[in-house]
Amino acid sequence: MKYGIYFAYWEQEWNADQKKYITRVKDLGFDVLEISCAMLKNISNEELLTMKKMALDAGITLTAGYGPGPDENLASSDPGVVKNAVAFYTDILKKLEILDIHTIGGGIYSYWPVDYTKPIDKAGDWERSVTNVRHVGKIARECGVEYCLEVLNRFEGYLLNTCEECRRFVEEVDVPAVKIMLDTFHMNIEEDDMVEAILLAGDKLGHFHVGENNRRLPGKGGMPWYQIGSALRAIGYDKNVVMEPFVKSGGGVGSDIKIWRDLSKGAAPELLDRDAAASVSYLKSVFSGPNSDYTSVLRR
Repeated sequence: MKYGIYFAYWEQEWNADQKKYITRVKDLGFDVLEISCAMLKNISNEELLTMKKMALDAGITLTAGYGPGPDENLASSDPGVVKNAVAFYTDILKKLEILDIHTIGGGIYSYWPVDYTKPIDKAGDWERSVTNVRHVGKIARECGVEYCLEVLNRFEGYLLNTCEECRRFVEEVDVPAVKIMLDTFHMNIEEDDMVEAILLAGDKLGHFHVGENNRRLPGKGGMPWYQIGSALRAIGYDKNVVMEPFVKSGGGVGSDIKIWRDLSKGAAPELLDRDAAASVSYLKSVFSGPNSDYTSVLRR
């Protein structure tokens, strides 16, 4: 497994310049930097090639995440919205191919965060989304990208809340590039048993996010990391494990994620870096096998 972190751990806006984190995460002990597709909407090929070279030179793998807006909703009943969404993903996937990014994950089958003041048609949205994800998934396959559908908790999404739902959805799509994406934060809310959910995902698991029940770094909450690591090993998962901690309030990130208090406790960037380095070291130890020192405690 390769271990990564999402750039938004340090940032408050989705479209921030993320290139600066490439060498930073390498120095902290990570193999992967996950970027937001928000930064790719208006970017030149020259900038894409520069970023690709920076990652290659640093020995960092890039992955991409995204929470599509309402006008990028593949489950929409509005043909105009679907047309716009398909055009958006086609553009993004071609840019990911240039960047040598082979994984995109998120609620990329619907939109995020969901507006629950509007009526919900889960059955109709499911049917439309399966059809449109099948189409986009074939484009992803042509671009060499795995299109990973993130299972979200009920407060952020309604279409795919459990691994069982996602596996059924992926099987209906029936495109090899379309995979399951699990996230421990969401699993902690929705799954009866996180280990069983990982085992159910099996070889269809394309991407895995980790974060504590409180959205802090692994090791600063109450997640059963040893058992989670054992389940990943049991299914032979050898892809990316990406931390997605959110600890800073304010800005678009804080608003969308609903971070209403400063979970970093006013930490300076240097302390955030130190905590991230300690967390990835901890997680590597925990996930490496039964003899690892998984009793380490990172809580301050």
